[in-house]
Amino acid sequence: MKGVLKLGSVAGIKIEVHWTFTLLLVWVAIVEIQRGGNMERVLLNEALILVLFLCVVLHELGHALTARRFNIVTRKITLLPIGGVASLEKIPEKPEQELLVALAGPAVNVIIAILLALIVPVRSYFSFDAVVLEEMLYQVNFQNFLFYLLIANVLLVVFNLIPAFPMDGGRVLRALLSFKLGRVRATAVAASLGQALAVFFLILGLLFNPFLILIALFIFFGAYGENEMVKQASLLAGHTVKEAMLTNITLLNPDNNVQDAIDILLAGSEKDFLVVENDMPVGIVHQKDIIKHAARPSTKIRDVMQTSFKTVDAATEITKVLELVGREKRRFFPVTSEGKMIGAIDMTNISEFILLKANNM
Repeated sequence: MKGVLKLGSVAGIKIEVHWTFTLLLVWVAIVEIQRGGNMERVLLNEALILVLFLCVVLHELGHALTARRFNIVTRKITLLPIGGVASLEKIPEKPEQELLVALAGPAVNVIIAILLALIVPVRSYFSFDAVVLEEMLYQVNFQNFLFYLLIANVLLVVFNLIPAFPMDGGRVLRALLSFKLGRVRATAVAASLGQALAVFFLILGLLFNPFLILIALFIFFGAYGENEMVKQASLLAGHTVKEAMLTNITLLNPDNNVQDAIDILLAGSEKDFLVVENDMPVGIVHQKDIIKHAARPSTKIRDVMQTSFKTVDAATEITKVLELVGREKRRFFPVTSEGKMIGAIDMTNISEFILLKANNM
């Protein structure tokens, strides 16, 4: 993801903060100033946001470390204005595993809230009338800071357990339904409920708080995407790369030049090319590589090709290729069988294969 600040790593998991996070800090400061708050109040709110997002990191680490128990790797955790995102290589397909991974994050916030409740005299805050309580909470002191942090963690638990994708509650609901309905049907039910909740939040946002509109869109498209992903995985189950691979492809030689690639690019629909020497792939040239060097058409392909790439075996399940695409951030792979190159596979062909299978059902 572009525009991120790398904060370091925990247990081998990279922690990053997206640049848009600064917009949240600016917005919080502006709101407090408009309310007539002084610099102490502004700094209190900024500190609360920073510490709260530390809790969000711990929340995401809860997911990541639990997923690790099931041999699922988490590449990184990214902090955004609306929360954190743990980039798991895949979501556990077994209901009991998904349930544990989904609950691990909110469980961390529950533990934080319990620890804070042992320190903060919570009952004292509710022993006063509303006016006195408001005056107490407006004071800038460490006890109020901890109380705000306690309430924020409780709200994090409540928000994350909303039964809608991509929140944890949606995954909890899907896991529970999967025990009886199966993963595909359970996802469809959970996604439909999530989209219904998104419409409700949209209406509330239009009437009361525009921020709810952003949450509504986040939930709606998250639920839609999750449902489509599971349906695609179901359609591809049991199908191998050999069934969907490209076989009628143009092969380049390292001694070809960029002009040769330009001619092929313009003459057909191919966008990516394998570079072959002695019947084995030695590189890949993507459309962007050709365009980048178009001003120097005499440049040899060996000087522009990418030599770092993964190959996939023809017997590999297509779902594994999708995981490879997510992990490697690439969309085009040479295909081999018994050590010999027999074709290639890319996301365009996989998408066409999915469409054909969907229409045959």
